[in-house]
Amino acid sequence: MQSEIMFAGFGGQGIMLIGKILAHAAMEEGFEVAWVPSYGPEMRGGTAYCTVVVADRPIGSPIIKNPLHLVAMNGPSLEKFAPTVKPGGIIFINSSLINFGSGRDDVDELRVPVMEIAKEAGNMRAANIVCLAAFVARSGVVSMETLKHCICEEFGNKPKLIPLNMDAVAAGEKAAKKK
Repeated sequence: MQSEIMFAGFGGQGIMLIGKILAHAAMEEGFEVAWVPSYGPEMRGGTAYCTVVVADRPIGSPIIKNPLHLVAMNGPSLEKFAPTVKPGGIIFINSSLINFGSGRDDVDELRVPVMEIAKEAGNMRAANIVCLAAFVARSGVVSMETLKHCICEEFGNKPKLIPLNMDAVAAGEKAAKKK
């Protein structure tokens, strides 16, 4: 088993963080993992994406041209990377910022208004966690319990943020199951 996930959006959306959390969760579950970040020339507001490869055997190359899954947090990312997703994969669309689909009928398209859900959960800055939880709930690449544990560890030095992020996880999981 090998799953390749591309997280893409603009700088400031927490793309690298959710990729890192997923990689951590996969390592906790005993998988082989590769996490490769890529930044545009600008940090905040520029393009940002990362790939996470999760496998039950050694990973031949961390460089992925055709991921199995795509998590697109903005329109340019969806337009650029949706055509590269392997048939049968998941394309996650942040419908708060993207008002069009992938144009693919050979993938599982999941549209979630992550910004609105994060605002309802208590803080729009948790939109990336809503997104990650919804993707994990749909894909099953790691367990939700492991994901929650790793989010708690990530925010361990900021304990007041843990309840907010757990609310974001619950909301993301719920949104993925509605679709």
